[in-house]
Order: sequence, then structure tokens, then C-alpha cells
Amino acid sequence: MKVDVEDKIKPYLKYFSKMLLIRYFEEKLDWLFSRDMLPGTAHLCIGQEAVAVGAMEAIEPTDFVISTHRGHGHILAKEGDPRRLLCEIMGKEPGYCKGKGGTQHVCALELGFLGTNGITGGGIPIATGVGMALKLQKRPEVILCFFGDGASNQGTFHESLNMASIWKIPVVYICENNLYAMSTSVEQSMNIKDIATRAASYGIPGEVVDGMDVAAVKDTVSIAIDRARRGEGATLIEAKTYRYCGHSKSDVRKYRTRKEEDQWKTKDPIVVLEKSLLKQGFSKKDIDKTKKETKELIEGACEFAMAAKYIGKQGVFSWEL
Repeated sequence: MKVDVEDKIKPYLKYFSKMLLIRYFEEKLDWLFSRDMLPGTAHLCIGQEAVAVGAMEAIEPTDFVISTHRGHGHILAKEGDPRRLLCEIMGKEPGYCKGKGGTQHVCALELGFLGTNGITGGGIPIATGVGMALKLQKRPEVILCFFGDGASNQGTFHESLNMASIWKIPVVYICENNLYAMSTSVEQSMNIKDIATRAASYGIPGEVVDGMDVAAVKDTVSIAIDRARRGEGATLIEAKTYRYCGHSKSDVRKYRTRKEEDQWKTKDPIVVLEKSLLKQGFSKKDIDKTKKETKELIEGACEFAMAAKYIGKQGVFSWEL
């Protein structure tokens, strides 16, 4: 049977749309923060969209996810509502946690999204415990656990991977290696080339994947997910990626060069995928339409969140609940 070229690349248009959603959402956050229109701080994942989208495309809607302080992309990739997410970040009532969790403590149980986490590596033991519960209850779900390169130097990382190895826990550990733990480079903090090689210490597979390639991430995570569902236990995946922005909104990135940033931007996952879609015969008209619709979705989410009520007694922002 002849397969239409457009049908073959439709999934890639979906990946493109999801990565755009994350990119536009984060850019809108940056715009709002730069105008003092949001409380607290934010850790943007601009540049890392392919990891979130590729990983979420490999799992079922019923599977679970534990995220990090840089977790907006993860929840959006897991079909999160940008309106509710922005409300949560702004401390407003329609947010996923009614505005009480903020950017670092977003939880959406209805999505199987068990929370972002403000502690470096804090989600790793939680995900391991959730995975153990799934195994003991003989449930079919698995859990994805995201963390950064800095977290792989935490004791909780090593203890958790050891437990997951011994008990064959259905968890897929995904290290988003963006080269810097705040301002400390991986070259300064560890004497190995690939974090994934640490998996060998625990007798589990360790895989390195190009975190700027959404399809490669999906394929790598899919293999690990299938392995976990078969009862064969955990996998450690290291996705090599890059955050274009600083660690948080106050970071001016003195620890790295603009030349390095520009080199990584040549691998931009959204730009690369767009070029690939065009080469495969997808129309520029449809791509431009996707960009326009996604941008409008984010603008609509912003309007919704701006009009929503703050948490607090008088409808104003207050932590005195």
C-alpha cells in the first residue's frame, strides 16, 4: 500500500507544534517578567523543547511524570493547559494548584504530572518511590523522571538508581544535560564525558541521545519505556541539550560565551525540524498556519490569565491565605 508523504510527516508537524507552544509560552513569560508583571522568578527551558516533546510522545497519557524547577515545557508537552499553567505561575485561582504552587511547585494529578521541584535532584527519589508503588500494585504505568546534569552529582541520584536497579523499578531517568548546573559547567564538576556511563555502576542501560533532535529523543525514550513495561527495570537517558537563557531571570550568563550560545542555536530543534518538514514536502503555508495558531493560543492564554483573580482574601495577590 502506498503511503502518502504528508501522512508520514504529520507526526513531525505535531512535534513542531508542541515545541512551538513551549517556546512561545516561555518567551511570553520572559516578556512578562521583564515588565515586573509576574511574582518571583522563572527558569526558562528555551532551547530544550525537543527533550520534553520527544519524551512525552513516547509515553501513554496514563503514565506519570516528575519534573524539575525548569518544568514548564514538561507539563505543556503532557497536554497541559497554557492558561492554567500561566495562572499558576501568576498566583491566580484558575491555576493547577489554585495559584498556591507557583512555577516551582506545579502539580496536575489529572495529567499524571506529579510536580515540578525546587530542590536539585529532589524529584529523583520521589519518582523512584512512585515507580516502586506502581510495581507493587502490579500496574501497567511507568514514570518519567527529569533532572539536570547537576543533580547527577547528588547522593539521591546514586541511591535511587541503585534501588531501581535492585528492584527493577519501572522508571526512566532522563538527565537534561544543558552543560551547566547554574553557572558550573559539567567539565568542572565531573571527570567523565557522558553522565549516562554512570548507569553501568548499577547494571542498567545508559543511553546518550541528541537532545536537540525530537525524533531521536522519542525513539530512545520509547525503547526505555518498553523495557520498563516488560518488567526489566530502569534506564538512564542523557539528553544533551542547551538552554539559551540564563539559569533564572537574574542570570546574565557571564560564565559562558556568546559564541558558544550561537553555535548551539544553529542546532535549534524548532528551526531544524521546520527545515526538515519543508525538505520532505510539507507546505510552508501549513507551517506558517501552525505558527500563527500557536502564537494566538499563547496570546489568548495570557489574556485569560491577566483577567483571572489573584489568590487571597480580597482578590489581590497574597500568601496570607
